[in-house]
Amino acid sequence: MKIHHDFSSFKEVKNPVLTIGTFDGVHLGHQALLSRMKELALEVNGETVVLTFSPHPRTILFPEDHGIQLLSDTNEKRQFLYDCGVDHLIEFPFTMEFAKKSAFEYVRDLLVVGMNVHTVIVGYDHRFGRNREGNFQKLLEYADMFQFQVEEIPAQLINESEVSSTKIRNAISVGKVEFAKEATGRNYLLSGTVVHGKGNGKKIGFPTANIKISDPLKLIPANGVYVVETNINGINYRGAMNIGTRPTFEFNGQRSLEVHVIGFHNSLYEQPLQVEFIRKLRDEQNFGSIDALKEQLAKDIANAIR
Repeated sequence: MKIHHDFSSFKEVKNPVLTIGTFDGVHLGHQALLSRMKELALEVNGETVVLTFSPHPRTILFPEDHGIQLLSDTNEKRQFLYDCGVDHLIEFPFTMEFAKKSAFEYVRDLLVVGMNVHTVIVGYDHRFGRNREGNFQKLLEYADMFQFQVEEIPAQLINESEVSSTKIRNAISVGKVEFAKEATGRNYLLSGTVVHGKGNGKKIGFPTANIKISDPLKLIPANGVYVVETNINGINYRGAMNIGTRPTFEFNGQRSLEVHVIGFHNSLYEQPLQVEFIRKLRDEQNFGSIDALKEQLAKDIANAIR
């Protein structure tokens, strides 16, 4: 998959078959749309293209109150789209100036002049242009004017998957991480870098890797202890991950993400690490003593292995 940030590297793309959206999480509804796009591209001997925007439009339009909680950061989304067989991904810069483009200017400048699009395929509720003024009817008018094809994915096809980004966010926010796999076909991911913590886990015999998330807008599951998996140097490891404020040790309320990688004993400091969530084991709690905490951690690890 080729990644573009403008149209200068896009000139040689043959018969672009395009879809547009944020594709956060690339869930089963998105996958249905991408599958149809691939079918159309084969019919016209074309190449598949996803047009998305960076940064997320809401962070530009509502910088003080965007409320964004992402299901996938940039690199994760790239990988998911690659896995779906997308040929080209355009991460077009979203600015206030761009946001002022009318629906007509949007189609003319991006789809026609920028891409010379052959076919545009959109979801049943797709909107575009200034103040979201463009809809499918307008897209049909512009398609006739500029001589490209348009197809709308009906609501039934999208809704057959019975998932949405909102449903997934709601589930993860309360710790129901299993729903992410049902809705996307893969485990929910957190990607970040291992940073130095206070070493409390190591002191009590359960060393943990403290993770700093790559994208601060990424949705973090509810506080608690989770069964996770990670891949280090090509080897898969099971782990027990705590998300929360470490109440047994301190009461500053600062949230942390720590994973005990079962059977791994080398240093991970400053290395990238990605964890996949399998299920939640329990809520975070304040134990009466360090010994009580150690006893529970041993049970958590045994449960994670089981």
